[in-house]
Amino acid sequence: MTVTETWPLGMPEVGASGELTRTIGPQDITLFTEISGDRNPLHYDEQAAKASRFGEIVVQGGITSAILNAVVAEKLPGPGTVFLNVSWNFKAPTRPGDTITGRVEVTDVRADKPITKLNCSVTREDGTVALEGTAVCFTMAMGDWQGATNG
Repeated sequence: MTVTETWPLGMPEVGASGELTRTIGPQDITLFTEISGDRNPLHYDEQAAKASRFGEIVVQGGITSAILNAVVAEKLPGPGTVFLNVSWNFKAPTRPGDTITGRVEVTDVRADKPITKLNCSVTREDGTVALEGTAVCFTMAMGDWQGATNG
């Protein structure tokens, strides 16, 4: 298999972009807490959150950044892609009820290995950038993979 055959959706080009949008629900905080153990009062205690600089409940940063995992696995570079390195800055909070869009743009593609460099961002529906930064991804060959089987 050649390097260009590794990407199930085709070798990405510099300037290509992909994005996904989702609405954060209150259940996301509960599910993320179960996975991570993050029980920071800013995510649960309305009184503590109101007294903070955020002024209300905010979701864990991992919920905000998780949409980028979906973008790289589903859109660009595509299935078989994992992060090798990320450098993300959280610029603004996200809250339950916010609709966020995760977006990546290809800034570099190696010709000798299936490695892609990306600019990354997560933006709230009001246009506020909640997260921005960069990532380096590796895309592994998926063999006879024919697409997702779940729903």
